[in-house]
Amino acid sequence: MYKSLIRPIFFAFDPEKIHHFTFSLIKIASKIPGIPSLFRSLYQVTDSRLEREVFGLKFPNPVGLAAGFDKEAKLYNELSNFGFGFIEIGTITPKAQIGNPKKRLFRLKEDNAIINRMGFNNQGVEAVIKNLKNKRSNLIVGGNIGKNTDTQPEDYTADYEVCFKALHPYVDYFVVNVSCPNVGSHAKLQDKGYLLELLGALKELNNKETVQKPIVLKIAPDLNNEQLDEIIEVVAETKIDGVIASNTSMDRGGLKATKEQLDEIGNGGVSGKPVADKSTAVIKYLSDHSNKAFPIIGVGGIHSAQDALDKINAGATLVQVFTGFIYEGPKLVKDINKAILKTL
Repeated sequence: MYKSLIRPIFFAFDPEKIHHFTFSLIKIASKIPGIPSLFRSLYQVTDSRLEREVFGLKFPNPVGLAAGFDKEAKLYNELSNFGFGFIEIGTITPKAQIGNPKKRLFRLKEDNAIINRMGFNNQGVEAVIKNLKNKRSNLIVGGNIGKNTDTQPEDYTADYEVCFKALHPYVDYFVVNVSCPNVGSHAKLQDKGYLLELLGALKELNNKETVQKPIVLKIAPDLNNEQLDEIIEVVAETKIDGVIASNTSMDRGGLKATKEQLDEIGNGGVSGKPVADKSTAVIKYLSDHSNKAFPIIGVGGIHSAQDALDKINAGATLVQVFTGFIYEGPKLVKDINKAILKTL
């Protein structure tokens, strides 16, 4: 019903506007008695064989919602009713910022893809904390953190530290986002020397806490093998807990969208089906060349159960959906979990 009836209606409107409308719709519907339990009965797969212990956390199933969908932790409790094993919020910055000028979110329907240049639009860490105080105790929530756009290079690390310290009591794991192509100094953020500095500083903060929270690094799908080798070295040297592979891509090769369409859209990162193979290849490289030394969360182009299985077979321990959730609907989460069970 979603793909034949609901999606065509949603896709007739501006992507960003319909995103906010959908949020409001889910929020209102979830306040109606019986609706949350209806969603759970439709989409949740409960089976102990789906449980995964990763980063010292027990996930009820390995399928999560990637960051970017619920940037400000406004809907994570309601979204969990669609069968997700965990929800990642953000990207969150210390101060509120409006992000890049609109229009900044575009569908490539023929490619089953999205191009975005949102630019870390969010209300800032303090507003997010207010929303996180309503978190269900059994729900695993990850906090994806970044820097403000106007922050000077010498203060990048301080921005991440502000978010880390403020969010520490409220999230279950942290994602250090250094791979978004829509923020300034993208290259510096992925430089090995800087990553060692940044992750080292966050590890130091973490070690001062009574309870340490897992820290994972989110990387781009466009890194070459030499850069991926450096990521493996960074994880080993800093002893962070894992990697998310991958973020959106700057590569627009092989798209069905015309050059004229892409020129009209302008810059931005590509997500969805066109990123699937590239993301899976990154997962396999990291897994094989590190000798499975750390957990990998696989994300990028998961539009079917088989896409998720491909990520898992390549070396991912957990997977996340985003664009696939928009194109395929909430049944995708259930389909993935049922497919995983069939492999056991």
